[in-house]
Amino acid sequence: MLKYLTIPVTAFQQNCSILWCDETLQAAVIDPGGDLDLLLGEVKRLGLTLGQIWLTHAHIDHAGGTAELAQRLKLPIIGPHKADQFLIDGLAGQSKMFGFPPAGAFTPTRWLVDADTVTLGNCTLNVRHCPGHTPGHVVFHSPEIARAFVGDVLFAGSIGRTDLPQGDHETLLSSIVERLWPMGDATVFIPGHGPESTFGRERRSNPYVGGT
Repeated sequence: MLKYLTIPVTAFQQNCSILWCDETLQAAVIDPGGDLDLLLGEVKRLGLTLGQIWLTHAHIDHAGGTAELAQRLKLPIIGPHKADQFLIDGLAGQSKMFGFPPAGAFTPTRWLVDADTVTLGNCTLNVRHCPGHTPGHVVFHSPEIARAFVGDVLFAGSIGRTDLPQGDHETLLSSIVERLWPMGDATVFIPGHGPESTFGRERRSNPYVGGT
């Protein structure tokens, strides 16, 4: 069965998640924005073998530590969608703009597209392309444990920003309604910032997408 631990990293308190298959102890990390020693310390404490990096999108607080982590441990980088290439190319500029440690660009080992799957030990997650916050944003969904790792698409009581380069508000709303809601009201989602919630709760009460 899939298990996970979410650890806020960087000054932006970005939710980085360590996922693992509890049968094989094979692990992946979603959105290693920074604080790599903290993340690797947790991997060691849990007795896991970290084998993959998964990215929802390429903003600095989600992807800033990716190049260093991949190089340090010789890990493949999975995702996001290729439409975020311009953000990966601009990571050095993003790091300067937001006061982050220097971040290098990288080339993902595998770009993701809608309806792809990713595998971790004996666990398989579904990939949905959910543009709007960024054009290449993807979401990882585990039907097995009814969890979705949604990056900055949706938050408890809010939605992702669309005022950053190539963001689009209507596209984001469509991604939420057409790609996230069908995962089911009982699905718990892990956002890029802040507490977990369920899609059902957000459908009922989120001021931006409630009632959809």
